[in-house]
Amino acid sequence: MAPCDTDSNLNEQVVYKSYANGTIMYNASFIALFSFWAASYFIVIPVSINLIATSTLIIFLGCHRSLRLLDHDAIPLEEKETLSEKDAYKFPIIGSVSLFGLYSAFKYLDKDMVNIILACYFSLVGVFTLTSTFSPAVSVVIKGTSKYGFKRTVPVLGEVDATMTKAEIFCMFLSMIFCYFYVQTKHYILNNVLGISFCVQAIERVSLGSYKIGAILLIGLFFYDIFWVFGTDVMVTVAKSFDGPIKLLFPRVLPSLSSKGEFSLLGLGDIVVPGLFIALLIRYDATRATVAPVNAECKAFPKPYFMTSIAAYAFGLMSTVFVMYFFNSAQPALLYLVPMCLGASLSVAVVLKDLSGLYAYDEDAANTRAKKAKDALLGRNLIDGSSEAEVEDKKKK
Repeated sequence: MAPCDTDSNLNEQVVYKSYANGTIMYNASFIALFSFWAASYFIVIPVSINLIATSTLIIFLGCHRSLRLLDHDAIPLEEKETLSEKDAYKFPIIGSVSLFGLYSAFKYLDKDMVNIILACYFSLVGVFTLTSTFSPAVSVVIKGTSKYGFKRTVPVLGEVDATMTKAEIFCMFLSMIFCYFYVQTKHYILNNVLGISFCVQAIERVSLGSYKIGAILLIGLFFYDIFWVFGTDVMVTVAKSFDGPIKLLFPRVLPSLSSKGEFSLLGLGDIVVPGLFIALLIRYDATRATVAPVNAECKAFPKPYFMTSIAAYAFGLMSTVFVMYFFNSAQPALLYLVPMCLGASLSVAVVLKDLSGLYAYDEDAANTRAKKAKDALLGRNLIDGSSEAEVEDKKKK
């Protein structure tokens, strides 16, 4: 056999081993997350362990799924949600207005009616997030890429894409049943599934755009969290009054027929906000390692920024829990998480002598370049007489 063939086979074996290792880690984290979820129905897992493990696993999964944002062919550029610098500056203000609005609603309106309206809204959203979260796993069993439904332009809403694969239709049907039971029972186990799906979908789909924008967002929300938790009773009041999936519930005492149980809670924002930042870092790791974006979530590659930052996140949560128990009072988790995540990422950049590269990383600019390249390719092929569909087929090949 020729040397080039031997090298080719060796490379294929290395790629296969890398893919297998990545797939094992990805699937193991998925199993571990829902093992904690299921076990908390039967036994009381120490809150510190349950909270830290569940939150870290959610971020691990969401970050790896976010690697699909690097695949410009799989996700159309117009469907990518990228936060701008202006959005990052406005986020704490918008969050404050929304938070105070909820506080006012609970204080001056009928609390039960407010909860019913919010439960219906989040259940409707939950149908779609649950479908998107679980359909990739179900598609392994229910195969097929053909889509059914319609795509139309609706006044005010714009283009509505209601096309789904068989796996997505199946998941949506189950999600409707699931959300119906959630509205009827408000069980903490069902609440946590919806909360997990909200977190995973947010981390998976939204890009912070650049490290600079991520830092602006984290620092802004650092002060936002401190003010609303320590400066007022607004955050704590909303968290305790809102009977909906905006928080994960961790049982300290299991509920029974005669009692409702006792729970500790963690707001979804304390998972999603650091999760978006860490997801940016894993995509930067993938870019540095020149990983092909197709199925990147199942590939093993060096992840110095990601691994250090997610460990720092877990340590930050550990610090939050420790201080919470020590002072026996609610704590703004971002007070501990933001310095840990920013400090960890900057420390890695210093060690790798990569500060300029990290600061210059810009996904929005990369999306713009990809769009221009796609438009140029489309224009060139249309001049040659190829249709737009034929151009897309050529790109995939």
